[in-house]
Amino acid sequence: MADDSPPRSRFAWCVTGSGHFLDESMALAARLPDVDLFLSSAGEEVLEIYQQTLDDLRSRFRVFRDKTASGVPVGMLYDDVYHTVIVAPATSNTVAKCAFGISDTLPTNMFAQAGKLGIPGIVFACDTEPVVVTKSPHDWVTLRPRRIELDNVERLRSIDHCHVVASPAELEAVLEARLKELSLAWNTSSS
Repeated sequence: MADDSPPRSRFAWCVTGSGHFLDESMALAARLPDVDLFLSSAGEEVLEIYQQTLDDLRSRFRVFRDKTASGVPVGMLYDDVYHTVIVAPATSNTVAKCAFGISDTLPTNMFAQAGKLGIPGIVFACDTEPVVVTKSPHDWVTLRPRRIELDNVERLRSIDHCHVVASPAELEAVLEARLKELSLAWNTSSS
């Protein structure tokens, strides 16, 4: 799958099945220049639940869906299209898969292959504290991640080329630093 973009000129933003700060994550994605979305099947479902339709997303991003067994869109990493892979927000399932090298969804495959190519990965993990307050589609919910979820986040922190963040503010700060490294700037349009 060839792409006409200049070498390593785009962000790959992967969406998993988490609603934890989903709106804030997508708002940050919209502020970045040259972003493509990579949706897991669960991510696609959750975006709809949070009233973010594929049509709306396609008006702002190139969208790749998890519709191939081999993760065909991942090939664009080998074509030097992407300089950064972001998984935000990342479910505890996705964090566990990434931490243990399992790549069976489009986002986990993007993360794994990016790491093998030395492309930086940023993961906004959801279950990072003993108590997590998150907005469900209808209300605020208090969650208490188990030791295994917290351990998986720590394991993920030790993965090569991976930066784990735990809040929208931290994600924004890491993206700001990445933009500076790349001599890029946030989009200023309000679209």
